[in-house]
Amino acid sequence: MRYLNTVYVRDHTARIGHRRGSLMVKQETGTTRIPLASIDAVVLLGSGQVSTEALAACVKRNIRVASLRRNGAIRFVVGGPLSGNVHLRMAQHEAVVSTVHSLAIARAVVAAKLQSSRTMLLRWARDADNLSRRQRLHRRAEMISERIAKVPYTQSPDHLRGLEGDAARIYFGGLGHHLANSGIRFSNRTRRPPRDPANALMSFCYGLLTAEIVGALNAVGLDHQLGFLHRPRSGRPSLALDLAEETRPLTDRFAVALLTRQQLGVPHFVRTPGGAVYLADNGRDVVLKSWEAHKEKTVPHRILRRPVERWALPTVQATLLARHLRGDLRQYPPFVAT
Repeated sequence: MRYLNTVYVRDHTARIGHRRGSLMVKQETGTTRIPLASIDAVVLLGSGQVSTEALAACVKRNIRVASLRRNGAIRFVVGGPLSGNVHLRMAQHEAVVSTVHSLAIARAVVAAKLQSSRTMLLRWARDADNLSRRQRLHRRAEMISERIAKVPYTQSPDHLRGLEGDAARIYFGGLGHHLANSGIRFSNRTRRPPRDPANALMSFCYGLLTAEIVGALNAVGLDHQLGFLHRPRSGRPSLALDLAEETRPLTDRFAVALLTRQQLGVPHFVRTPGGAVYLADNGRDVVLKSWEAHKEKTVPHRILRRPVERWALPTVQATLLARHLRGDLRQYPPFVAT
């Protein structure tokens, strides 16, 4: 299926080939021709197969091909050649191995995430339908504020990650209060595997977001595996996960709205014998259509002092990070939701 400029392939039997400037997506129901000139990304949500010719054609046109697992985790992302220059990546490497510089960037990311998390809690408090829930959400927002004040005084990456984890538990507790009347129960964040519909939805959306950020980082010329908050680990897109932290609360707002507006419900999810919960095919259809509409919306950007389309946000932040690493900006300015 195609939404705007992204092609989503969720048929496990699909075969994607290339012919005369177009992708040929073969399924049991027939073959769909998609001109390469009309797309900028392909996302595989199942076990569909892609030919080397199709991959080569996508790489030549800088079309990102991402494969996601059932829970939204990234299998792989293939894009065009790494842009930028070697000096930028040398500066990135130097910043990663520098304890002081790396911690400074990680602090900025965490502080931005916590500020955005606090904003979400206050937004949900305004929407609360009773005084008790409103007060509980306000109290959790105050607790997040207390953690924000401690971020500049963290002395090590482990200390910072511990503070971030503590704040995340407070935030997700508030998210559970907000979902209380939606018919979807949520008590805490579970990822591997997700154990309830809300966790399944958030994990899936995080995967879509991270795939976008990997493409943006590669386009700017940064190595998406060399992170600051998420330390480098073989096969992990650590820097993409760093930048995803800044927009997770914005993504949560998108996901939670689908549940509270009852666009998604229990029938849109499946539960496996082991207790894992995933989006069903009809649930994925709803999410993908809404995700593309969400990407077209604008969000205020306090550094640029103007609205930015959500689809452009990964590239904006990747560019700002590159400018900081090159020495053009004294500090990295993270994105904060308002």
